[in-house]
Amino acid sequence: MILITITIFIFIFFFLHSEEAGLMELLKFMYSNKLEATTAPAVLDVLMVADKFDVVSCMRYCSRLLRNLTMTPESVLVYLDLPSTVLMAEAFKPLTIAAKQFYAVHFKDITKFRDEILSLPLAGVEVIIASDDLQVMSENTVYGFVLQWARAQYSKRVDRRKIIMTRLAKFIRYPYLTHRILTHLLTCKEFDPKFAQKVVAEAISFKAEVPYKPQTYIRDEKSNLDRRFVERAYTYRPIKMVEFQQPRPHCVVYLELKRDLCASLFTSGVAVCSVPFNFGGQLFYLKAQRYMDDFGLFLVIVKEAGAFAFDYEFAIRYSKPTQEFVSKFKRSYRSTVGKAVWSLFLFAIPWTRVIEEDSVYFIDDFYHLRVELTDML
Repeated sequence: MILITITIFIFIFFFLHSEEAGLMELLKFMYSNKLEATTAPAVLDVLMVADKFDVVSCMRYCSRLLRNLTMTPESVLVYLDLPSTVLMAEAFKPLTIAAKQFYAVHFKDITKFRDEILSLPLAGVEVIIASDDLQVMSENTVYGFVLQWARAQYSKRVDRRKIIMTRLAKFIRYPYLTHRILTHLLTCKEFDPKFAQKVVAEAISFKAEVPYKPQTYIRDEKSNLDRRFVERAYTYRPIKMVEFQQPRPHCVVYLELKRDLCASLFTSGVAVCSVPFNFGGQLFYLKAQRYMDDFGLFLVIVKEAGAFAFDYEFAIRYSKPTQEFVSKFKRSYRSTVGKAVWSLFLFAIPWTRVIEEDSVYFIDDFYHLRVELTDML
């Protein structure tokens, strides 16, 4: 009995000196089911005390109050940095979800807020790079940002590797990294070598798979491990590329464009480009844009390095009758003089035929393109 009395006294003494206001508000809530606290800091004080005493009804009430208050990047960061016992509590989950959504939307343009994001603590960075709606040129930007943030925050490589491997690596969408960055990843000291080999092999396998069956990789859309196969809102459209060396150097490049993106090209006049890819020592990318009143497709050579010759074949996948790729034409290209930028016109389709309701050019709302290049030198 004496021990119980001493324990109660210690608890009361501790809270009266460190969390008196929160404790008093909690006691009032237990009798009236309402709080007098109205500001975020005051409600958070009550929430922390309620969590320690496991008063779920008060935690739920505090969570609802905080969701109704105006959120700012500063206040959201406080919510996300709360102890794990609070963040994982069922009563607090609605606020956690709302806070993450606010943060992801506010910082979705990672290039616009780069300096600000680089100074954010880990909890904020995790939310940002986990978002499907992150607006970046390509997944290469996310990979580079993770390394840049870790190097700015941790001077020792061992600390950088630990924080990347335990907290950040799972949010990078490795299948959408370019081959150049995947090669860099294999030798990057901030990543565990075995992990790097695993995700690179997986990414290469994904790129070599049938390009219009990504859902076969996504078993659980709520899992971070499976979210890595989900495409973000990239400025440069991802491609899938397969290379062969025999009997001649040869590559096959696949590009998919969403229906709403294709429709917007006609009114905006803005071109949509793929991520660049290398073949035969040259740098290429695919481009779709309005061509007079048609839907035009181009193969762009960024920079020629001396003499270069190749065959190229262009194909479209139709929804009817077999959903297979159908070759549209095959041409040869030869150059003996280097050029800075050079476009090869691939194909044009009347816009009305492309966007009509029963258009044969879309399968599950995606337009599927294939370009094959064969080195002829």
